[in-house]
Amino acid sequence: MKNPILAFLLAFFPGGGLLYLRKPLRGLAYMFGEFGLIVIFTFLYAHWEYGLAFFVVIAGVILYVVNLVDTAITASKTAYPTAANQAEAMKNPTEEQERFFTILLSFIPGLGHFQLGLMNRGLTLFMAFVGTIMMVFFVTVLTSREEFLLFLAILPVIWVYGFFDAIHQLNKKHKGEELIDRSILEDIELNRVNGKKSKSIAVALSFFPGAGHLYLGLQRRGIQLMAAFLFSIYILDVLRLGIFLFLIPIIWFYSFFDGLQKASAYGKEELDDTPIISYFLNQQKWVGIGLILLGLYYLTSHMALPAVAPLLDDWLNVDFKYWFDHYFQTTIVCLLLIGGGIKLLVGSKRKNKEDVS
Repeated sequence: MKNPILAFLLAFFPGGGLLYLRKPLRGLAYMFGEFGLIVIFTFLYAHWEYGLAFFVVIAGVILYVVNLVDTAITASKTAYPTAANQAEAMKNPTEEQERFFTILLSFIPGLGHFQLGLMNRGLTLFMAFVGTIMMVFFVTVLTSREEFLLFLAILPVIWVYGFFDAIHQLNKKHKGEELIDRSILEDIELNRVNGKKSKSIAVALSFFPGAGHLYLGLQRRGIQLMAAFLFSIYILDVLRLGIFLFLIPIIWFYSFFDGLQKASAYGKEELDDTPIISYFLNQQKWVGIGLILLGLYYLTSHMALPAVAPLLDDWLNVDFKYWFDHYFQTTIVCLLLIGGGIKLLVGSKRKNKEDVS
């Protein structure tokens, strides 16, 4: 029996979920359809046909959503592993209609739960999703700081959890089990009292680097992953190091799949809170020196230099702020990269000598 969660995750690459579910014709149709529309859009955009390009984008979005819905419906049928159960499900069109509408409505968190009569649970997810959007945009507009839009990364966590929770509740109903209409917060509190943690919540939280690890009690590992992700975004933006933007998705994917692995192992084996980078734990002195240098840098760039640069420009006719903004940061980054490379080379030579001896 195929894993429906894995199938749905693979569906974010058009056709991938259906290929996993051994539906090659439909999977390849979605895949080549999306790539064909991308080629057509690129051609139209290059020839300034913006109107037609816009309609191609709309068609691509519709095809992508249909691919997700089709994969979700196909994957949900794996809840019936035997041929007898599949035949029984096909004889009951009411269940199939309910399954279709629940999955379709679940693309907006909470609406699928409303379809199943779980009003409190659905309202919790719907308000969390919509409330997060409203609050993030409100704070962003109020402070005029676009950095707050980063918190929109919480939305995929809420969406994925709401979607799979609706599928889980639907399968429970079709198995004849009683559905209990309690909110997500009540579930979390119940699991806390029982000393257990939800694997589905851990998987959903793993969409934000480090959050799933923190939920599972892996404090050091989670904090390192979260700090690495947020600090990378901040420092690359401040120092304008666009060439290193590839590091951000690498950190995200590593954190996400590490969170999935830890969640799957929870309850089966003891989880080891091993930090990702253990070197810094024993190097507090160098971390402290780095923080002091970073503080001096910001003190110079944001306070001292703006105050002194106009005076130096009048006396020496040299725009020090221009030279600082365009050359100093690049020089520092280059020196750090060169220093790091030299340290790795020296360490490699020492290790080779020790191995020989």
